[in-house]
Amino acid sequence: MKVLSILLTALFINVAVLAQTASQPKLLRHVVVFSFKKSSSADDIKKVAETFAALHGKVPQIKAVEWGVNMSPEKLNPEFTHCFILTFHSEKDLADYQEHPAHRDFQKVLKPHMDKVFVVDYFVN
Repeated sequence: MKVLSILLTALFINVAVLAQTASQPKLLRHVVVFSFKKSSSADDIKKVAETFAALHGKVPQIKAVEWGVNMSPEKLNPEFTHCFILTFHSEKDLADYQEHPAHRDFQKVLKPHMDKVFVVDYFVN
């Protein structure tokens, strides 16, 4: 009887955890990694980074932004220097962000300085 009670308790706990996890919204990550033209100055690149990070306050679909400068000791892709990770709640939010006037304005700041871009989108598990 004691074993049955323990098993039932464990089952109810697992069901409760699964129900809680299923009700949490999925998060969509939009990862953007840039390399810049050799002709771009440090100030040019700083302006691009600050303008991109400032989209968080201008585009309501962006739930969070993280960014930083590549400092990997592996040196596997040294030409890519700046990584930005934006968080959205849905693919629609990502699509709306891409059409937002503030994002279009950012692209005008970026384009004269961007050499390459690498983008990955994924839902957080």
